[in-house]
Amino acid sequence: MQYINGLEAFRGTGRSAVTLGKFDGLHKGHQKLVERVTEYGRADGLSGIVCAFDMEPLCRRLDRPYRVLMTREERKEHLEGRVDYLVSCPFSESLSQMSAEDFIRDVIAGLFRAAYVVVGTDFHFGYQKRGDVHMLAAYQHIYDYQLEVVDKERYEDREISSTFVKEALASGDMALAETLLGYPYELEGTVEHGRQLGRTLGFPTFNVEPPKEKLLPPNGVYLAQVEVDGRWYNAIGNLGVKPTVTDSGRMLVESFLLDYSGNAYGKRVKIRLRSFRRPERKFRDVEEMKQQVDRDIACGREFFDGLE
Repeated sequence: MQYINGLEAFRGTGRSAVTLGKFDGLHKGHQKLVERVTEYGRADGLSGIVCAFDMEPLCRRLDRPYRVLMTREERKEHLEGRVDYLVSCPFSESLSQMSAEDFIRDVIAGLFRAAYVVVGTDFHFGYQKRGDVHMLAAYQHIYDYQLEVVDKERYEDREISSTFVKEALASGDMALAETLLGYPYELEGTVEHGRQLGRTLGFPTFNVEPPKEKLLPPNGVYLAQVEVDGRWYNAIGNLGVKPTVTDSGRMLVESFLLDYSGNAYGKRVKIRLRSFRRPERKFRDVEEMKQQVDRDIACGREFFDGLE
């Protein structure tokens, strides 16, 4: 898969099957779109393209915080081997001013040379979001592409959406978030040196700073899994600021791997937050904290034994 940063850098050849959207989280609904693009590409010998709108420029213009379910690097990893091109499309001022018809003519038909366009029912594009699936349908014969509008994936009585996933995360319902996404909620980072207090207490930990833009669930202790050197380990992870031992206020994920021995400092790791155990709290002293961590570890072993 080729990763392209910006429409102006795209140099595809031949015709394509393309899907467009924010693709924040690549939840089950997004995955349906990607699957259809992949199927069209394989059947007709076309390039499969995911065009993901990057909303960071818009957030900067509006002075809003930029928080995402999935970083650009994570999106690349999830789509690797599934499509031919992942095009990151910054939502710039010029793009926001482009008319819907110009977007169809210049981007969908002109740049991507689309033979198939696959979108969800609520897809909007162009200046003031004036373009929609009805407009795409009306222009498909003019610009020689075939439109497929994919119905929303549902969970129980509700459509799956990034908003739904964010609500699950905000409540700490990691099981629901995993169900909506189709995979456990993850974050990535580099293991850094800490105060090594955990080592002196008998549970050495990994300290990882989450990406600044990553949307995080509530601070607290999670039953987690950590990938080190290509192998997954069950773990207990504390997401938060570690108020018992520091007042820095710095957000970290501190993980104790249940069956790991080794030195991971400086290594890039993935962390899956599988289940919320309890809120983060400040203990009276380190001994009280140790007793609670021992209980958390026992709970973790029981949880993961139940998954096997």
